[in-house]
Amino acid sequence: MEKMIAYCGLDCEKCDAYLATINDDQALREKTARSWAALNDAPILPEHINCEGCRVDGIKTVYCDSLCPIRQCALKKGMATCGDCPDMEDCQTVGTIISDNLDAMENLKR
Repeated sequence: MEKMIAYCGLDCEKCDAYLATINDDQALREKTARSWAALNDAPILPEHINCEGCRVDGIKTVYCDSLCPIRQCALKKGMATCGDCPDMEDCQTVGTIISDNLDAMENLKR
């Protein structure tokens, strides 16, 4: 897989959690934890910032593993990505991502 495209179309290779994990970058984990904690008003700690991608076997953040409604839907439907789903254009779940991220939409259309 040239790019690690998430179920929603985002590029995992550009995600700070993924980058911190594959590079074992503690400083990036700490920075990402602070940023995500502030954005989500949640107690996110550096040890929570570990992810190898939502579509591959391996470690994932708690959100990506079990809380992301997009991933849960794609798994339930057996879709490789939301781009394979006939309902994608009208889907409100993935719509929140693709309406704000043109790259995600392009990734899903490929």
